[in-house]
This record gives sequence, C-alpha cells and structure tokens, in this order.
Amino acid sequence: MKRITLIAAACLMASAASADPVAGTWKTQPGDDGAYGHVTVAPCGSAICGTIAKAFNASGQEIASDNIGKPIIWDMKAKGGGAYSGGKIWAPDRDKTYNSKMSLSGNALKVEGCVLGICRDQMWSRVN
Repeated sequence: MKRITLIAAACLMASAASADPVAGTWKTQPGDDGAYGHVTVAPCGSAICGTIAKAFNASGQEIASDNIGKPIIWDMKAKGGGAYSGGKIWAPDRDKTYNSKMSLSGNALKVEGCVLGICRDQMWSRVN
C-alpha cells in the first residue's frame, strides 16, 4: 500500500512539473475597435497553443463572436526563462497572422508578432 501511495505521489509531482507556466487563461489587450478576448493557452503536443475562449466589446460585455474556438497561437516553443518563440499568432482585429514570440513575467505575458517587417505587441494579463 505504501508503494502505491509513493507511485501516485510521484506521478502527481511529475504532471505538475510538466505543466507549462504560461498555461491558463489570458486577457488580451483591446484591439483597434476596443474589443478584447480571453485566450486559453495550453500545451499541444510539444508546443504551446492558444484558443479564443471568450470575446468582449469595448464596454467589457461578453459578446457572441465567430472567433470563439479559433486558434490564435500555435507552434510556440518554450525556450526557458519565460521566453517562447518560433510560433505564429493571428490578430483577429486585422485578420493577419504574424511570426511570434512571447515572454512571461509573473501574471503578464508580452506577445509580439511581425509580418513583412511590420511588428505589433501586446501585454496580456492572466485571468487564471
């Protein structure tokens, strides 16, 4: 019985250790129209991906949107020390996809993207 308890505890610690610190729900910065979203970030295979979970208008009211459920981040790779790169990010407000990198600092996530030399960045805040 003691052995089973030790094995179960080891499995729980291993799964907690493998959870990526960027995983969770993030509030985006408002887009050009003042609308923003909540993005669920989680591991997807060996990469990090994000999906739009909720949408809000400029007044902060949750709204229906065709973008809910759509991928917004994909192929992002953890580089260590809170740095992520090599992925793509889609900006719904401009319908553009950018080469992207991210940097995590506590409950703030800086998301940057560039396409054809034109770059944008946003600071996202952790919801949970």
